[in-house]
Amino acid sequence: MKMKNPELTQQEHMELLDILKNRFNKHQNRHPDVSFEIVESRLNEQPDKLWSLFEMEKTGGEPDVVGIDPKSDEVLFFDCSIETPKDRRNVCYDREALEKRKQYKPENTAMDMAIAMGIELLSEEQYHFLQTLGNFDTKTSSWLKTPDDIRKLGGAIFGDKRYGQVFIYHNGADSYYGVRGFRGCLRV
Repeated sequence: MKMKNPELTQQEHMELLDILKNRFNKHQNRHPDVSFEIVESRLNEQPDKLWSLFEMEKTGGEPDVVGIDPKSDEVLFFDCSIETPKDRRNVCYDREALEKRKQYKPENTAMDMAIAMGIELLSEEQYHFLQTLGNFDTKTSSWLKTPDDIRKLGGAIFGDKRYGQVFIYHNGADSYYGVRGFRGCLRV
């Protein structure tokens, strides 16, 4: 699946920066050692990343900065909506799983949507980190980047938070539910 033309209008650009700045300021606990000036500077240098954030926002992800990767020095954005993004639910894990379904196929897959948006699914480690920043997926669940050895056996992993505890589960990669979607990560 190929990305659309990753260009925003000047108005979309400015409106998105305002949304991101307001969210950044509202949730300082997610990024105590990061200044928005650094974030804004990097985004202005990489309009394709701003387009990906626009797609994350448009689909209900409420992206926010969660820190800076100490290895790559990249700013990390995660989907920080309380529940899994509403316009990314009801999808199976990947194209292979979708093609193997005999009936009742969902319209899309988590992996295809992520690629089209220019983002990656959160890994299990990233998901656990996200959960230290708040209570996410208490009524929904999110597909997670699945290790190859699990995927080769037909499975995929997902996470949620219930009873104050983060749970990582497995399911057939071809399964899909109205309350399961995916959360993304964007590196800038």
